[in-house]
Amino acid sequence: MEAVVGLLLMLLGVSHGVETYCDGRQDGAQCYGALGGTVVLWLMDNASEIFRYQWSKTPTIKENTTTTTTILQWINYKMVSNTIENRSFFTPSNGTFRINNLSWTDEGEYKLEIFDSNGVSSKNRTLQLTIQAPVSSVLLVSECLSQGEMRVSCSSGGGDSPQYSWTLDGRTLTDAELLSGNTETNSITLKQKVSGRLVCSVRNQVSNVSEEKTISTCGFIFINCTLTNGTQISQWVFAANNTLCQPTTTPATTADPSTVGYLPIMAGVLSALVILLVVGVAVVCAQKKKQHNKPKEEEDDQELTYADVRFTQRPGKQMQRKSEVEVEVEYGQVKFSERPQQTVEPAGDECVYARVRKDR
Repeated sequence: MEAVVGLLLMLLGVSHGVETYCDGRQDGAQCYGALGGTVVLWLMDNASEIFRYQWSKTPTIKENTTTTTTILQWINYKMVSNTIENRSFFTPSNGTFRINNLSWTDEGEYKLEIFDSNGVSSKNRTLQLTIQAPVSSVLLVSECLSQGEMRVSCSSGGGDSPQYSWTLDGRTLTDAELLSGNTETNSITLKQKVSGRLVCSVRNQVSNVSEEKTISTCGFIFINCTLTNGTQISQWVFAANNTLCQPTTTPATTADPSTVGYLPIMAGVLSALVILLVVGVAVVCAQKKKQHNKPKEEEDDQELTYADVRFTQRPGKQMQRKSEVEVEVEYGQVKFSERPQQTVEPAGDECVYARVRKDR
């Protein structure tokens, strides 16, 4: 009993401040109110211009009575009675009736009757008011299954007639991501490769609460390989304990099957990069070889190392005149050094100059 009372107090605390609105001007309108909350019912456009009307409640089966209870009574353009005046407020100018602190006894069918000045009923309509306990909280629990699937359960604290919805990274889950269940149940099973921000939303007519959780894969990988004995293995296994496809075997693939289709494209791109690298190296080597074999610019053919030319008089002869002196020319050595690695012969008509010194 104490647990029931505690739950009721919790629901009342959560629903405090929850306000719903309903247009009851159409006959047969369906309206909802939160337990412990507030509902605003729009009954008429301008009630102050109507001569006489009354708004009453038909008892439900739970109430164990057949007596109709009159809530509002308006006669001769003024309010006569309001049986729930302590927790309600009526505004004649816009025809709205506000009820606070809703309880289960407020649930039921309400009838509005309008009379003319002669007391004859000229119009009537009904609305159905349903009271619901709002959803107070949501709890997400996930567990990994034997083949790497993930089961996720969504439970709500309280709430009448809860409705569930799921999203992954802001979008609705697809059939390719769901192994079982659907997005309108409180428990789903996700396939092995699914990960991201998972959100479970729980709502009813008077509340909406959600909870999110970042999920990752359960550590399973898809292997597809052929053993040395020819056995083909294709299944999901736990990566940390994988002993089926080892380096001693001939693996066909150890990747997610969804990536297999991209392998030819990746191989083509890698081949193109290798070809470009080889061509680039060949061009660089050819350029260096061409520069190495290019002859240097021809320079001066020879360089003068030294020259020594002497003039001496012939012995035994008298000096006649200075202008008639016979002289003997003594030639020294003239050496020319060539630049290294140059074999170009000097031109025939080039002149070589030297300083001539005369000895007396």
